[in-house]
Amino acid sequence: MDSNIQKEEFSYAYIQALASTAGYAFQRTTTPLDNAGIDVTITGIGERATRGFPQLYLQVKSTSLNLLDDRFIKYPLRVKNYEELRKENQYPPLILVVVLMPEYVDDWLEQSSAKLCQKSCGYWISLEGEPPTENKRAVTVYLPRANLLTVSALKSLMQRFAMGEN
Repeated sequence: MDSNIQKEEFSYAYIQALASTAGYAFQRTTTPLDNAGIDVTITGIGERATRGFPQLYLQVKSTSLNLLDDRFIKYPLRVKNYEELRKENQYPPLILVVVLMPEYVDDWLEQSSAKLCQKSCGYWISLEGEPPTENKRAVTVYLPRANLLTVSALKSLMQRFAMGEN
């Protein structure tokens, strides 16, 4: 399997594990939505909000590159993706998730009879309302390290969106 596809599949597994643990439905999107920058839909089943079941769209990127500093993940995002993510008043909201994993595939999982440890973590950011760019190829996006995508962070995001917040 191509290593980029392998990273992509592994990042989806990470997000699906979080969504399942939070009690949400996880769905990979179809090709037309993927072409529009939407890779995953998270739906809060049983949590009706004023607009129906709360939903969240994710554009997912994965990398094993060392992009960390003390405060941020500095991710080079294609301009096309940046433009999709910066649109205002999207419903469901669309956020960027960047999943970081070790460089070598053999280091991605640790397994024993007692546990299965997936060695990856994701960070999220909303780019809604960001200014247009004059860049032609890529925009460096700074994802705060405080925006670690965890079960509790996912629940908090879904609750905010269920209440109509952006």
